Amino acid sequence: MFVSAEIIAVVLSAVGIVVTLGTSMFLGFAWCVRRTDAVEARLGARIDELDHRLGARIDGSEKSLGSRIDNLAHEMTELKIAVARLEGPVPHLLTRSR
Repeated sequence: MFVSAEIIAVVLSAVGIVVTLGTSMFLGFAWCVRRTDAVEARLGARIDELDHRLGARIDGSEKSLGSRIDNLAHEMTELKIAVARLEGPVPHLLTRSR
């Protein structure tokens, strides 16, 4: 069987194109994965740093916030007592007869 040089050239060209496209697609995908990992690492570091700063801020203000809540609870109790004194005793539906 005889194969012409043109047929061999066409087959080799097709194989070369398939290999070139496959390699470029693989390298492009590898670049995307590497880029995504780099962005994820950078964002992860930023999120960890912000988490640390926010935790420190919350821990620092937690004591003052607790004292403010305690003061507010005390003032609300005093307000309830003052309103109860203004309203007077609860009126009864049935009156005592003598």
